[in-house]
Amino acid sequence: MYFIKSPYILSKLTGKTVIWEMQKGKNRIFLTFDDGPIPEITPDVLKILSDYNIKATFFCVGDNIRKHPDILQQIIENGHSIGCHTFHHLNGWKTTKVEYIENVKKFEGYLQTNLFRPPYGKASPAQINLLKEKYFTILWSVLSGDFDTKITGEQCLQNVIQNTVDGSIVVFHDSIKAKERLMYALPRFIEHFLKLGYNFEAIKYEELMLYNSSLKSDL
Repeated sequence: MYFIKSPYILSKLTGKTVIWEMQKGKNRIFLTFDDGPIPEITPDVLKILSDYNIKATFFCVGDNIRKHPDILQQIIENGHSIGCHTFHHLNGWKTTKVEYIENVKKFEGYLQTNLFRPPYGKASPAQINLLKEKYFTILWSVLSGDFDTKITGEQCLQNVIQNTVDGSIVVFHDSIKAKERLMYALPRFIEHFLKLGYNFEAIKYEELMLYNSSLKSDL
């Protein structure tokens, strides 16, 4: 079971340790992609984003960066933001604090970033607390469900259309498992909100610091 729209109570429980949405009032949507870079799908995602001239944020798995540095370079050259998704796509709830932090440090051997997203959205408060000096932990407002092989591409599309609002952080996956639903839903989702006057932007560390400068200092 998973929530398409993140319950409001979660943002209250996590307080300032986690970003669930971006600043409202600017008609912006923040597309994010987890689990790449993957040669079978990430270049296709980049092509769609380029066709619509929009930017997004890719939370990359370190081992995939190691195996596919050329695709990482494409993401960088296209002006998208990149975040850490651990090196081995670890589930923080099933990983010790020490092992988890070491895995993030291994990622840092391949790429430096200040954005972090725990795989599956699962990390312990202790793990997040140890990462907060360097990273903003970014979760999401809307989960597309593209990884769910039991739903159709149209259902995936409706998941995001019906739940996205100004400031939403929306999750898709540039993974082989998600490809069929992703490739159906992504361009239609983008077109729908562009017609409504929304802009799509990448998550920028500098913006996070400006509008939520107390995030780390208050912890």
